[in-house]
Amino acid sequence: MFAKLVAVSLLTLASGQLLAAECKVTVDSTDQMTFNTKAIEIDKSCKTFTVELTHSGSLPKNVMGHNWVLTTAADMQPVATEGMAAGIGKNYLKEGDTRIIAHTKIIGAGEKDSVTFDVSKLTAGTDYAFFCSFPGHISMMKGTVTLK
Repeated sequence: MFAKLVAVSLLTLASGQLLAAECKVTVDSTDQMTFNTKAIEIDKSCKTFTVELTHSGSLPKNVMGHNWVLTTAADMQPVATEGMAAGIGKNYLKEGDTRIIAHTKIIGAGEKDSVTFDVSKLTAGTDYAFFCSFPGHISMMKGTVTLK
């Protein structure tokens, strides 16, 4: 009887873990100006969400640096355009820009950075976008974020 109870408990625990939302994602960036994903779904049950950005290329950040920036889809291009003037030292993001929901720092080959943000900042039904704000990269390095 005890063995059966332990088995049922383990199965219950395992199934609960399988049903738990994944509240993090790793996004890889490359020397070819790409992210390894074009879409990120965030489960509304997540209190916080973490994005770990990696750079699997071989070029330094001043040549082929990347970051991960989250805004609404409507704010994506203006944030990127205005961020260019900020320079690499400020991650090509205008300081204090309230349109930025979350962002990592600019990283180069072999580096990684992560950002954790409060999911309550997102609203279901709103179009969100992620992108790299390094000058010129937004044309290829962008995707969608959906709250589900």
